Amino acid sequence: MKKIISIAIAVSGWINMYSQSTYVFFGSFNRDKAADGIYVYQLNTDTGKLSKVVKTKNILNPSYVTLSPNGKYIFACTESKTPNAGSVSSFEFDPAKKTLNFINSQKSGGENPVYVTVHKNGKWLLNGNYTEGSISVYPISDNGKIYPMVQRFQFSEGSVNPERQDRSHIHSTVFSPDFDYVFAPDLGADKIRIYQFKNDAVQPMDDAEPAFIPTMAGTGPRHFTFHPNGKFAYCIEELGGAIDVYSYENGRLEHIQRISTHKNEVKDNFESSDVHISPDGKFLYASNRGNENNIAIFSILENGILKTVGYQPTFGKQARVFEIDEEGKFLIVTNAASGNAFVFRRNQQTGLLQKVGRKLKIKGISCVKIKKYHSRS
Repeated sequence: MKKIISIAIAVSGWINMYSQSTYVFFGSFNRDKAADGIYVYQLNTDTGKLSKVVKTKNILNPSYVTLSPNGKYIFACTESKTPNAGSVSSFEFDPAKKTLNFINSQKSGGENPVYVTVHKNGKWLLNGNYTEGSISVYPISDNGKIYPMVQRFQFSEGSVNPERQDRSHIHSTVFSPDFDYVFAPDLGADKIRIYQFKNDAVQPMDDAEPAFIPTMAGTGPRHFTFHPNGKFAYCIEELGGAIDVYSYENGRLEHIQRISTHKNEVKDNFESSDVHISPDGKFLYASNRGNENNIAIFSILENGILKTVGYQPTFGKQARVFEIDEEGKFLIVTNAASGNAFVFRRNQQTGLLQKVGRKLKIKGISCVKIKKYHSRS
């Protein structure tokens, strides 16, 4: 009994020594540098309540954000949807002091940057430019500063939809699970572009073989994610309203399923947006905008195939980007047109969602990221 008590005291002391806090980062189309652009909230992981922490201004249209692996630095697409402009910017977040400070910016290499991602070593930043259809690559310093661009890949070809696919439109840039490859869905060209990534090279991105995998004409591939087991990949089509499922190995994708993200009665005007998988790999979630504004929920079978579970309304308009916390307890969705966000509790057995807490109002809200921080007390 004394031994058990001693272990309990030791565990309690360790918990008290190390505290955990989960923070939520929101980007927005603020349209004005004098208006707040990036917002940070703390998430209560028992109740789902969001509490204000800090916000920052003097930055225009930080529409998409991502974090360094250690959570110390925030990187954002800035000047998005600004004619003849576009940049990527970095900020330092201090969870102890609850501060968010601007570090620097670099030109994005094309108009309308929409997606940034960071290498697992924190030393490389990739950016996708939608309007001009290009990818740019930047080194990152140890203190979070973005160095000038070292590579830029420009694409031009379009596809069959003259209104939406007049030219290339890169919509995301995603590392493979081993970080040896980069996958870039091109909405304008109906392709998922593929590159090797050589971390130690001065110019790390190089052509892969094959250089791309085509998607169905007119479907507009948008966002892309890998299963936690690294064996499967999933791409959401903005124009086709479906998820393409692939088996994956060493930079190669093999198509195994295409499944609609919409209810059977919805036949056209698709505006599918984002896709994420629960940390346990059992469920996939996909957001639909347009007239639906919901999250489609799928179970994932052992062979990677998806099976429809249900649909959850997002209680707003234009459900653009959502995120699942690393424990898989909560899903947070941003509704860009209605300027609000909601927290949903996940049923980890069924995959279904239940709204918790109050509506969060942020004008032009466009993106959300969630990160747990560990600190010694």
